[in-house]
Amino acid sequence: MSAEQPPGSAPEFETGRLDAFLKAALPGRASGRMALERISGGQSNPTFFLSYPDCGTELVLRKKPPGPLLPSAHAIEREYRILKALSGSAVPVPPVLLLHERPDVVGTPFYLMERLQGRVFHDASLPGVSPEERRAMYFAMAETLAALHRFDWQAAGLGDFGKPGNYYARQLRRWGGQWRETRTREIPAVDRVIAWLEANLDDSAETTIVHGDFRPGNLMFAPETPTVVAVLDWELSTLGHPLSDVAFSCLPWQSTPAMYAGIVGLDRAALGIPSQEEYLERYCLAAGRAQGPGRFHIAFSLFRFAVILDGIAARARAGNAAAENAVAVGELAESFALRAQALIETNA
Repeated sequence: MSAEQPPGSAPEFETGRLDAFLKAALPGRASGRMALERISGGQSNPTFFLSYPDCGTELVLRKKPPGPLLPSAHAIEREYRILKALSGSAVPVPPVLLLHERPDVVGTPFYLMERLQGRVFHDASLPGVSPEERRAMYFAMAETLAALHRFDWQAAGLGDFGKPGNYYARQLRRWGGQWRETRTREIPAVDRVIAWLEANLDDSAETTIVHGDFRPGNLMFAPETPTVVAVLDWELSTLGHPLSDVAFSCLPWQSTPAMYAGIVGLDRAALGIPSQEEYLERYCLAAGRAQGPGRFHIAFSLFRFAVILDGIAARARAGNAAAENAVAVGELAESFALRAQALIETNA
């Protein structure tokens, strides 16, 4: 995880060079004074609001972080490709304008997309809306995910966007390997869950485009209606098993607000939040599926998130982050692992 600069901080590149490039690349849309503002929010790829107030142009620039990177990390070229492929489909995405793959303008490859207006909720309780709207927003989330999984990725020329089939076996090797190699502490629950997942593996070959991080915080809703106007942050998208996305989107029902903005323990009926079962019924209806995720899929998502959190703790300890933060994130990892263990032991 790259160190994130605070919003409003100076960019790590020469803005004049970017301004000159855009005025040549986007005639009519880039004129007058350029304004640039770094977006906060935990993105691993630096993201900026970019505007030309004199001509009313409002864009978003997304780039790779500076410095050495792993070959497959921060692949903004893949983000641009999937956004371009989904343009005009039933999956709402921001329109993309251009991809620049050389480092000569901002030091790394980058792409530009239109800035859309809407609401993004990083808290799964969706504060500030009525119970009726909140319920409709959760169902809109389910229907948007179903639209993604119904997208014809082969017709769109995305046959090489990932490896079809065998998804969970590959994912279990990847995240299990990361746990064994980089863990910051002993968490017996993780090892117990890995063994159970290996013994209960979903080896079906079903393949769709998967987002990889599908949750309320990566959706933009219309300013005044419960309509999803954009699915954001496609960094982890690939070809994979659709139920991996669905199970991950269910984590709010598996975690408390203290764990990671979950909804366990809240008065969900008063808030208008549907049950997990109702949410999955709406997804299955929209996706044309007979069944949603089972215990394996939910447990895997909890396990994967535990390993991700422990990896963040490991990088915090090794880098500039406060030690207290590393400890807190490590404790979150254990909370998700214990939740996964409790799930697999249900009716075991």
